[in-house]
Amino acid sequence: MEMRRLGRGGPLVPSIGLGCGFLNGGDDGVATIRAAIDAGVTLLDTADFYGHGLSESLIRLALRDGDRERVVISGKFGALRDPGGAFVGMDMSPAYAKSALAYTLHRLGTDHVDIYRPARLDPAVPIEDSVGAIAEMVQAGWVRHIGLSEVGAETIRRAHAVHPIADVQIEYSLFSRGPERSVLATCRELGIGVTAYGVLSHGLLTGSYAGGGEVGHLPRFHGDNLATNLALVERLRPLAARRNVTVAQLAIAWVLSRGPEIVALVGAGRPQRIADALTAADLELTEADLAAIEEAVPAGAVAGTRYAAPQMAMLDSER
Repeated sequence: MEMRRLGRGGPLVPSIGLGCGFLNGGDDGVATIRAAIDAGVTLLDTADFYGHGLSESLIRLALRDGDRERVVISGKFGALRDPGGAFVGMDMSPAYAKSALAYTLHRLGTDHVDIYRPARLDPAVPIEDSVGAIAEMVQAGWVRHIGLSEVGAETIRRAHAVHPIADVQIEYSLFSRGPERSVLATCRELGIGVTAYGVLSHGLLTGSYAGGGEVGHLPRFHGDNLATNLALVERLRPLAARRNVTVAQLAIAWVLSRGPEIVALVGAGRPQRIADALTAADLELTEADLAAIEEAVPAGAVAGTRYAAPQMAMLDSER
């Protein structure tokens, strides 16, 4: 698989990474991680709040002798949940960053994480303080590189002035083109990588979602928005068939085509999904392909925002 570097001095990773947020606690979760590593998908993205630490624990169970030297573990902290799993706020303070990492290292069974990042911008904590605390943990050897998540261009510049940033994790897909406003250009200017998540727009771009109820609080899955968005997916279907791939594989390949600094995270609950993603990683889209995709799904054509208004207001990347 093609390897891409996250940041000028960051780690070399495969163009496809495994998003570990939706792994279950059974054998499938461990088997999926192992299948990813064996296939060369050695970037594992996790967070301490994924399953109240379950994701990190599954990574520990999945790693075999010699694997830790092969994999790049990217972790997030700062999203607070109650015992029922509901989101109850955020804490990106220096003290919490250090405490969260201590528990993360214990669950992972390792002495360092390769990339560590605040999950969001905490309005109560200057980004300089959050990054400064992680920089201290870099000096101590517990963290190798620093990343950011869902932040805008100004915040990226402020953070990068404190310590070099390896990558910015942000939702980016045919249905979520927000990073094209300023985040991508800023990252390219500063030599920062981009880790794209949500490349299948929470399932809309799989080509197999046929409705049947609202998905949480995601406006794109509601009412007329859903009908409009599924119609856009249908416009991609003949383009995918022309290249003998699925709509999902076409959508992933499109994200990877946006620039050599971009890596795509793919969520997978079963080992078979890994093989599907690898096909997308090998698909080289022509200029004609890209033009046809752009005509089928122009920027701004999707109906509905990424999240409901209260959640959108929390995203520094959307301001």
